[in-house]
Amino acid sequence: MASLKKLGMVFTSSVLSLGMFASFANASTTLNGQPEKVRIQVAATDTLITKEELIKKFRKLFPNRFDFLTNSDFQVSSSHIFPEDATVRHDLYFNKTINGKRVYGNIGFVGEELDVEYFSYQPPNVTDALFPAKVSKEEARKIADEFMKKFLDGKDYQLETDTYNYYPQQILTEPVRYSFSFARTKNQVSIADQRMEVSVLGNGEVVSFYKMFSQSASSTFDDVKQVKDKGEMLKKVKENLSVDLNYQINYDYQTGNRSVELVYKPTAKLQGVEASTGNWMSAKGYSKDFPGKTKIEPITAKPLPAKQGGITVEEAKKIAEKFLAIDSDKITLRIESIQEMENYNGQAVIYVQYMYQHANGGSGSSLEINKNTGEIIQYYNMVDYLLSEIGENPKKENTITQEKALTQAVKYAKEWIPSYLHNYAMPIEEPYFDERMGSYQFVFPRIVNGIVVNGDQINVGIAADGSLYSLSVNYQKIENWPSSDARISEKEAKTIFEKALSLKLTYLKHGENIKENHYDLVYLPVFNEEPFTYVNAATGEWNNLFGIKNSIKVSHPWAEEELNYLINAKMINVKDVKNFDGNAAISKGEALKVLMNSLTYFYYGGYYFGQEEMNQTFDNIDPKHPLYQEIERAVEAGILKTNSKSFDVDAPVTREELSVWMIRVLGLEQAAKNSSIFKLGFADAGKVKSANAGYVALANSMGLVKAEQNRFNPSREVSYAELAVSTIRLAHAIAESGRGLRY
Repeated sequence: MASLKKLGMVFTSSVLSLGMFASFANASTTLNGQPEKVRIQVAATDTLITKEELIKKFRKLFPNRFDFLTNSDFQVSSSHIFPEDATVRHDLYFNKTINGKRVYGNIGFVGEELDVEYFSYQPPNVTDALFPAKVSKEEARKIADEFMKKFLDGKDYQLETDTYNYYPQQILTEPVRYSFSFARTKNQVSIADQRMEVSVLGNGEVVSFYKMFSQSASSTFDDVKQVKDKGEMLKKVKENLSVDLNYQINYDYQTGNRSVELVYKPTAKLQGVEASTGNWMSAKGYSKDFPGKTKIEPITAKPLPAKQGGITVEEAKKIAEKFLAIDSDKITLRIESIQEMENYNGQAVIYVQYMYQHANGGSGSSLEINKNTGEIIQYYNMVDYLLSEIGENPKKENTITQEKALTQAVKYAKEWIPSYLHNYAMPIEEPYFDERMGSYQFVFPRIVNGIVVNGDQINVGIAADGSLYSLSVNYQKIENWPSSDARISEKEAKTIFEKALSLKLTYLKHGENIKENHYDLVYLPVFNEEPFTYVNAATGEWNNLFGIKNSIKVSHPWAEEELNYLINAKMINVKDVKNFDGNAAISKGEALKVLMNSLTYFYYGGYYFGQEEMNQTFDNIDPKHPLYQEIERAVEAGILKTNSKSFDVDAPVTREELSVWMIRVLGLEQAAKNSSIFKLGFADAGKVKSANAGYVALANSMGLVKAEQNRFNPSREVSYAELAVSTIRLAHAIAESGRGLRY
C-alpha cells in the first residue's frame, strides 16, 4: 500500500451514507448509515502520474470542448486514498477567466488505468440554461443517456426511476439542472453499489457526473434463474410486516424552525428478503427467523448529575487539553481558538478548535463542550491516522467484540455526557462496523413518552482497541410533544403500508457476507416507488422526509408557467391554492420577499459567529419580524433606501416602485439618477415622478417592467403575475451582466 506522507481530514459524504435500502431503512427509527469517509493524501514520491497525463486523459474524454484551456490553466492536487480502499486517486482542477467571467471545474481519476470517477464544471455563461429551460427533462435524460454510453462505458447501465434527488431552494440566477441516476446491471438486474449520476443543465450541457467503481476486479453473482417468485415473496413480506410509532423532528434548514409529528414507519430490523432462499435479511445477515423488535431499554433509569457546573473559557481549555492529550513525543497538541456560542440546537457551548502538529505538517478538528455542564458533546478522534502517518500505527490483531464495544460506549457516555443519558435508550439497531478499522458506531435513540424520536440521538464510536473515537449529542429542546392519543391505530397504519409496498430485485453485497466479492440477489421493500416516505400518524397520509410533495398547480392566462415555477420553488407562498388569484395585488413586503428569495440565498435560523450585533434599519422591522432578513438584505444591497424610519410592508407596491428596485438590483442606479438624459414617450409619462424617470425608462427598455399600449401606468399596483414575469426577466438580465447580489 502506498506510504502516507500527509493526512488531511477532508470529509466527503459516502455515496452509500443514506443506505442502499433507503426506501425501507429510512422508514426506520434512525438514519443509521455509514459514517463519513476520511481522505488520506499520498506522498508525491509514491505517485508516477504527471499533470500532462491527466490533462491528456481529460481532453480525450471531452474532445474539442475545452480547447480554450491551456495546460497552465490546470492544477493537480495531492493524490489520495480512502481507508477502506487503497486505490490511488488523482484530482485535476482548472480555472480561467474568459471575458470577465470565471470558468472552473475539476475531474477525478482512479486506479492505474486512470478511469474517470467524477467531473464537475461551471460554464462561463448559463443564461440559456435559466428558467424557462431550453431542453425538457425528457430531452435532458436522452442527452445524459447518450453521454453515459459514449464516454463512460455505460452500455450495461440502465436509468433508475426518480430515486433520492433532493435539492434545496434554487435561486433564479442559477441554471435549471436535471440529475439522473443509472445503475449497472447484471442479468438485467441493477447492482446496488455500482451506480452513475449525470447532471445536465437546462441548455442541454452535461456539467457533472459521478461513477462508483467496484473495489474488486472479479465478483461472483447469484444465479437469477434461482430466485423465488416475486409475488410469493411480496405476500410473505406483507404477512410479516410490522410498524412502529415514532416521534419525528422535522428541521427546516432555511428558517431554522423545528416541528414534531407522530409518524408510522416499518420496523427497522427488516432490510429485505434473500431472493434465492426466502430468508430474511437484516444488518446481521440472513436468517429463517423474522427479525423481531428490540425492547426499549433506557441507558439509565434516573437522571445522573452533570459532570460539573457551568465552566469558563479557561476551564474549557483545560478540559480540552486533558481530553485531547496524545502519548507521542512526535506530535504536539495546540489549541487554536476558543469561542462561546450557541450550536445549531440552541445549546450554550464553548467551541474549541485544535491542531495536532508534527514534522510533516499537521491536522486539526474541533470539539464542543456544553458551557453549563462541562460535558463534551461533539468530538472526532484522528489520533489513529496521525500515528499511522508517523509510523506508529497501533496493532489491531485482537479487535474488540461488539458486546465489549457496546459496554465501552456506555462507559464513555456515562463518563462524558451523564446529564443527557436519562433521555436516551440503548441501541435498537445494529451498529455500523468498519471491518478495516475494527471499529463500531452505536446509535442511542432518544425516547419521549416511551416513543422513539427520529432526528435526535447520541452517536458513540468505539475504536478496535476499545478507545473512544467519536461522540455526538444531538439533543434538541422541544416544548410540546404531540399526544399519541389522537392517531390512527397500528393495524390501520400496517394496512396503509401494505397497499404501498412493492419489491425491487437487486444485486448487493451484504456487510456480513462470508463470500468475499459476492453479490446476493435480494428483494428490497419499496413504498410508493420512492425513498424517505412515511405515514403521518394523525392523518394516515403519506409524507416525504424532505417535505417533497406533489407540484402545486395554479392557472393564469399569460403567467401560468412563471407563477407555478416560483410557487413550487417556494419563492411565492400560496396557502390556499384553489382560491389563489394571480391578478391580485401584492404587498411591498411580499414583493420584496419574492424578489430577494429569487436572487439570493438565506439562512434564517441558528447562530453564526459575529451575529451578536444585529442591524435594525426600520423602527417597525426588528429581528423578530418575519421579513427582517429580506428587508435588511435589501437595504444592504441598496435596493431600499434608509431615508424613512419605517417600512410599510402591507402597502401595495406600484409598477414605478418595482422599476426602481429592479434597476438598483442591476447596479444601474447612477445612470438612472441622471434623468435629464431620458425622455419618456408614454402617453402617461407625466404621472412618473421626475426623480424616477431614468429608472422607469431603463426598466421598460430592458423589458423588466413593460409599457402597455403606450401607457406605463406607474401607480398601478403590481400583481403576483406581473411580479413573477418581471422577476424571471430580471434574473436573465443579471446572468447576462454577470452582476448578482453578493451573499
